Amino acid sequence: MVRVLKAFFPAVVLAYVLASILFTQTILCAVQRMGLEVSAGIRLATTVEDLIGMSSSYLLLILVAFILGLPVAAGLTRLLPTHRALLFTLAGFVAIVAIHMVMKAVLGISGIAATRTLTGLLAQGVAGAVGGYCYHLLSLPRQSG
Repeated sequence: MVRVLKAFFPAVVLAYVLASILFTQTILCAVQRMGLEVSAGIRLATTVEDLIGMSSSYLLLILVAFILGLPVAAGLTRLLPTHRALLFTLAGFVAIVAIHMVMKAVLGISGIAATRTLTGLLAQGVAGAVGGYCYHLLSLPRQSG
């Protein structure tokens, strides 16, 4: 159980950090396309602000998504043990995409502006996939001997 928790929390944090960075940069690219200048300093400052500011909401959503998604992958790995890495990576991807689709269906809004486009939604899914793969790596049973 300790091994699972030691893998779970870093995976959630990594997924959140990547998702937040991708979200911020997607929005800043849209701002640039409107003709406004976005310097490297503004990019960095906005990224840090979003990482901190969204932690009370988006980090918690990702935490819940992984609480729901990773156990499904764990169950499937019992049936398909040779596909463990793929299953956890896919679980992370699906978990993040699913939270955005559920929010859109239930609330009628995209909670994260970048997910209004397919590219933005897929980018958030990739962040989840990286988190899922991180969980796979960190939760591997230690080989003795």
